[in-house]
Amino acid sequence: MRNIFLFISRHFNFLFFLFLQVLSVYFILDYSKYHHAAFGNIANNVTGHINSRYFEVQKYFFLKKANDSLLKANEELYNKLKINYSIPLTAPKSTVDSIKVDSLQNYRKFRYLSATVISNAVSTNSNYLVLSKGTTSGVKEGMGVVDPNNSVVGIVTEVNKKYAVVMSLLHKDSHISGKLLKTGETGTLMWDGEIPNIVTLLGIPKSAKIVKGDSIISSGFSTAFPKGMKIGNVEAIYKEKSTNFFRVKFRTACNFYNLQYVYLIENVDQDGVNEIINNIKAQP
Repeated sequence: MRNIFLFISRHFNFLFFLFLQVLSVYFILDYSKYHHAAFGNIANNVTGHINSRYFEVQKYFFLKKANDSLLKANEELYNKLKINYSIPLTAPKSTVDSIKVDSLQNYRKFRYLSATVISNAVSTNSNYLVLSKGTTSGVKEGMGVVDPNNSVVGIVTEVNKKYAVVMSLLHKDSHISGKLLKTGETGTLMWDGEIPNIVTLLGIPKSAKIVKGDSIISSGFSTAFPKGMKIGNVEAIYKEKSTNFFRVKFRTACNFYNLQYVYLIENVDQDGVNEIINNIKAQP
């Protein structure tokens, strides 16, 4: 307390001067409409600038939370898409229906599950992704994987309780079926290991009318992906001299360089299809 009084006594003139200055400014602003308006305008600009910067900082720290909520919302929306449901086929035969439930209702064929990419490679011949979910979240081998824009990424090859490994399109052993959206010809995707995001479509006959920019989609001939998932767009077409087929180069719709979030696709019928295929393979 003694030090405070000593400080005031030593700097009394300067402190009194500051007091008079503040008092003068107060009187000017309070009794002069012009100065009051000018000061208010400056104060609003300063506080607005500070609030804007504070909002940007706050938004940055809440970015992960916003991304997670958007990922969950997209998962729910994808699960409501019409493409995920099928209508049972009915034969033109007259029968007595003893089932109390309407068997002609749509039934779910595909389910979506969101996940975060925690590891991703694009520069080797055998590129894999590691996802943040495993068997405890319902992930199984053979599930298809797409990016937030519903573009094909790859197929789950290994899974444990917490994580899943995905063989991406940028893998030498990836042979996903794709088809031309415009004309319907179907071929097999293959990556030659040269340029990331550039993949080859093989098996397209030379009779196909294909031009640069044509879309390539999933054929629906596997249990991993529904028909119509975007795979990429044609970049170049080459005629193979020794065959009757084109070699089509296309750019993937998925950008593997900045892949952060994905969706796993569960085919409800996958186990049944795999069972019958395994039974056929087991036959002598």
